[in-house]
Amino acid sequence: MKLKLLNVLTVCLITLVVFSPGLVVFSIVWGRHVEFVRMQNLACDLNKKTTGDTDFVSPTTGKDLSQCQTNITISDRNVVNPISAAAEQYKLVTILQWFVLITPIFVGLGIIVYDRYLVYRAAILKEQVEMLERLWQQSIE
Repeated sequence: MKLKLLNVLTVCLITLVVFSPGLVVFSIVWGRHVEFVRMQNLACDLNKKTTGDTDFVSPTTGKDLSQCQTNITISDRNVVNPISAAAEQYKLVTILQWFVLITPIFVGLGIIVYDRYLVYRAAILKEQVEMLERLWQQSIE
């Protein structure tokens, strides 16, 4: 049973090590994608407000022209905040990755140490029983 548990923990740890870089990259890319979509929505709202409530539709594509415009001025504050947010998110993901990586290791080490402790306690108990048996044999003689 102990060997099976150790094998399961080993497989889980190796799987985590293999998948964790991909998960970190996916979370960073997903965060940047969400930020990009948010900036596009803000740009579209800004263009709609500046052009009025009328929607201009392109005859060739059938899409709203405000979505196709790319000449948008972004202040320095809007550029710095996503970068610092991405850095904070990267730090959080790194901490979370180490936590997820180290937790199974500590659980496995805890199981191994506890098993050693049980073996130690069994040896102590066996020695005490042997000593009591010798005392009992001496008291009978």
